[in-house]
Amino acid sequence: MKIGIVGAGKVGATIATLLESCKFCTGVVLADARANIDLKGLKKSKFKQVDVKHTAQLAGFVQGVDAIVSAAPYFLNKSIAAACAKAGVSYFDLTEDVETTNFIRGLAKTSKATFMPQCGLAPGAINIVGGSLASSLEQVRLCEMRVGALPGDASNQMKYYLSWSTAGLINEYCQVGEALFGGKHVATMPLDGMERITIDGTEYEAFNTSGGVATMCETFAGKVQELNYKTMRYPGHRDLMKFLLHDLNLAPRQELVTQIFDQEVPLTENDVVVFYVNVIGRDAAGGLKQRSFIKKLHGAVIQGRKLNAIQLTTAAGIVGVLELFAKKKLGPGFVKQESVSLKDFLGTQWGGQVYGE
Repeated sequence: MKIGIVGAGKVGATIATLLESCKFCTGVVLADARANIDLKGLKKSKFKQVDVKHTAQLAGFVQGVDAIVSAAPYFLNKSIAAACAKAGVSYFDLTEDVETTNFIRGLAKTSKATFMPQCGLAPGAINIVGGSLASSLEQVRLCEMRVGALPGDASNQMKYYLSWSTAGLINEYCQVGEALFGGKHVATMPLDGMERITIDGTEYEAFNTSGGVATMCETFAGKVQELNYKTMRYPGHRDLMKFLLHDLNLAPRQELVTQIFDQEVPLTENDVVVFYVNVIGRDAAGGLKQRSFIKKLHGAVIQGRKLNAIQLTTAAGIVGVLELFAKKKLGPGFVKQESVSLKDFLGTQWGGQVYGE
C-alpha cells in the first residue's frame, strides 16, 4: 500500500519514520509546500512539493496513492478530505477540531472509501482505550479520559513548553467541548471543570478542552452515565491560559495567540505524555468494577531519528489504524476511533510497541 502524507513537519516525518518498518506499506510520498525536506534515513519515502491550496496540485497528489494521511494544520483538512472524496481515496487525519470532523463525516456518507479523522493520541488512541474499557462492562457509571503532553521540566510561569502543533493547542483551549452527564450529551466550556490528579507521586491539574472526546458522546449516550475528556498540565497553567484567553479576550483571536506562542514559547525535545483512562461500572455478574489504563510515555530513537514523546505517541496512533486498514479491518465510510478494539490496536506493530506492555 502506498501512503501519501500531507505535511512534512515533525509529526508527518515521524509517521513516515514508523512506516519504514511496516510490511503493509510499500512506499510513502511526503507532500509539503516547503522545499528541502530532510528525508535522511527514510528509504521508503519520497518528497513532492505540493501547495494544498492549489486545487490541481492537491488533486494530482491524492490520485497517486492508496490512502492519504493529513498531518497538516487542522484548518487545511477540509480541502484535503474533499479532494480524497472526489478521487475515492481513503483519508486519515489527526484533527481535534469538531467542525472539521463533522464536515468529513458529511463527505463520507457518499463515499466507498474509508474516512477516519481524529487519529493519533487524543483524539485517537485515548478513544480506542476508553471505548474498549467502557464496552467491557454491562453498566458504566464513569469513563474519564485524561492526556497530558508535557515538558519533562519547565521553569517558566506557565510550567509549559511547546511540543506539538501550536494552532491545534490554542484551538482546543478556545472551543466548546462535549461530555455525557446523566447519560445525556452536554456542552463543556473550555478551561473549566478543573480537578487535580496525582500519578506516580506527581500532581497534575486537568481541565476541559475540545476535541479529545471525539465521537464517543454519540456512541455512548444513554449507555454511560458520565463520560468526559480533559487535558492535563502542571498546576498553575490553566489559570494563566484563562487570564490570557478570557480576561484579555484573546480567544476570538486565535491566530494572534498562536503567533505569540510560536515566537516566544520555546520548543522542547524533553517531553513526556501522561495517558490516563479510568472506568467504573458493573460487570455481567452485577459486581462494581474499576478498570484503568495508565502510562507515562517517552520518546525514542527510531531509524536514526530522535523522536520526542508527542511525536511518537501521535504517529503510533495513526500508523496503528493504517495497519488495520491495510488488513481490511476498517469498513468504508466514516469510521469512529472507538469502533477499533483495544486488542486489535495493541496487536498492530506500532500500537503494541508504544502503548502495549
